[in-house]
Amino acid sequence: MYFGHVGDSPIYYLPAQERAIRQLTHDDTHVGWLLRNGKINGREARNHPRRNLLQKALGGGNQFVAPQVGAVAYETGDIFLLCTDGLVEGLHDSHLGEFLRPPEPAQPDAHPAHRLVEESLARNGRDNTTALVIRVV
Repeated sequence: MYFGHVGDSPIYYLPAQERAIRQLTHDDTHVGWLLRNGKINGREARNHPRRNLLQKALGGGNQFVAPQVGAVAYETGDIFLLCTDGLVEGLHDSHLGEFLRPPEPAQPDAHPAHRLVEESLARNGRDNTTALVIRVV
């Protein structure tokens, strides 16, 4: 899967044979840069007053933006999550895998994207919260 990314809506990857989810993209915010460069820790990043100020975005006068590009090989059973930053404000990365691949078989009408959004809103609910879950078949 090839991707191009700008902004603060992350893309995650959960391989079928693993329990740990990986964030494929990084936030194009100053706080994201501080976190990646070891200037602050995850707790400080989550509570930083400027965490939502973008350094790169499409539109808004940013005519020339260099996106983060990448690729990841995938197999049957792998899961990708595309979501807004509001989703991960309510849920830590470690909890995402629990909702994408619950321990017991999910009900046929229990969509992982719905469960993620509902849980994030219940825990935080301060920002726009959207999730798209793609399961490779």
